[in-house]
Amino acid sequence: MPCTTILVGKKASYNGATIIARNDDSGAGHFTPKKYVVIHPEEQPTIYQSVLSHVKIELPEHPMRYTAMPNAVDGEGIWAACGVNEAKVAMTATETITSNPRVLGADPLVTYHPAENGREEIIGGIGEEDIVYIVLPYIHSAREGVIRLGSLLEQYGTYEMNGIAFQDKDEIWWLETIGGHHWMAGRVPDDVYVVMPNQLGLDTFDLEDALTTQKDYMCSKDLREFIEENHLNLSLDGSLNPRDAFGSHDDSDHVYNTPRAWFMERYLNPHTYKWDGEQADYTPASDDIPWCLKPEKKVTIEDVKYVLSAHFQGTPYDPYGSYGEKSMKGAFRSIGVNRNDFLSVIEMRPEQADITENTGNIIQWVAFASNVFNVLVPFYGEVEITPEYVSNTTGEVSTDNFYWASRMIAAMADASYHRSLFHIERYQMHVMAKGRELLHTYDALLAEEKDAANRQKLMQQANNAIAEMLKKETQDTLDKVLFELSSQMKNAYSRSDA
Repeated sequence: MPCTTILVGKKASYNGATIIARNDDSGAGHFTPKKYVVIHPEEQPTIYQSVLSHVKIELPEHPMRYTAMPNAVDGEGIWAACGVNEAKVAMTATETITSNPRVLGADPLVTYHPAENGREEIIGGIGEEDIVYIVLPYIHSAREGVIRLGSLLEQYGTYEMNGIAFQDKDEIWWLETIGGHHWMAGRVPDDVYVVMPNQLGLDTFDLEDALTTQKDYMCSKDLREFIEENHLNLSLDGSLNPRDAFGSHDDSDHVYNTPRAWFMERYLNPHTYKWDGEQADYTPASDDIPWCLKPEKKVTIEDVKYVLSAHFQGTPYDPYGSYGEKSMKGAFRSIGVNRNDFLSVIEMRPEQADITENTGNIIQWVAFASNVFNVLVPFYGEVEITPEYVSNTTGEVSTDNFYWASRMIAAMADASYHRSLFHIERYQMHVMAKGRELLHTYDALLAEEKDAANRQKLMQQANNAIAEMLKKETQDTLDKVLFELSSQMKNAYSRSDA
């Protein structure tokens, strides 16, 4: 899936939280309804079978409860996408990434082939459909997530190149697949943020550490031999740049991928480098935009939402812009596009020292549909059920759920952009402010409550209150943008009946 990811280490975030966030986007030509739910242990099978690749995997005993954002319509599998489990470990999967023929020729992807013309069926590997579902319920740390997924990749292979983030309150790890069976992972330094725009991202890697102490890196056991035997290391000094070895630098990257990294880092580090003009250090077509940077100021949830909603505001490339060279409008693939299915931001705030269960420190922020026009809403993540307004998505269009209401607002606001934009800005400000206000209220109540069961009830109560506020604000905004678009109809006539 075409997606965009940002990861924020605990010393780079505004409140000491680890933050992982990802846009989940549909492929071109379709939209995928999504929902925000809790999956319970009894819903996990003992034998998992992928719908797309038909691979069967025996799952461990004693799965944990976890939140997820699966497809709302049956047919192509679960696609759990992201979530946080009972052990306070989160993951998001996957960021589709790129590779090159040298890698894919040496370790081909494990693709599914149906039985036909007398040939037997060939089972495929694992992919985005499966990864959260077969990993998240069974891991107790971010590092453990890397180890479990790595072993599954080595055993079953994959049919696509993907990047996956794992998170606990102390660490964030980023794993990238290499061909059909190989992989590498790096720990995100605490004082940086990472941007990932559908390209293989890691630009440094310590093979020695990965194959010995595994302090900051991990990889498949034979990665050194795989690199050497297939002449994949392109550096002249013996160091390893994974992006050069395993990734791509295609012309299409310079339209679809690198401009997104350029914009995000330009926004969060405006003075660190020169981003514009003939003497720019990095341009939208640069292949060496850093995988991670120390931000110039601490990164907030609002910053994360802004960059993951970006359409190149303030540049000649803004498709909505009324400024700059007209021929450059919409030249690059925006981050906030019509095909955004959801945005999930998982924020693991520092825990209260005297509370060990249901602390309320994990917030899962949720948005649906095109990020340019939607709102990001906070929900407590350590819960047993999610509110109906975010969990009852079906395949039928309805104003009774957040997904479809968000889709309708986006389509109408886009068509009436200049008249509806101020409604969207007010909607986004009101929901964010009121969401934070409710968090402050319930954080205080949770801090005073020592009973785990009562804290669970408080978090459910908070989530319902947030959903109620969200529904009211969303319905109000839907009404306003519908009016603006209706007023622009081609059959409009100013004279009233009198």
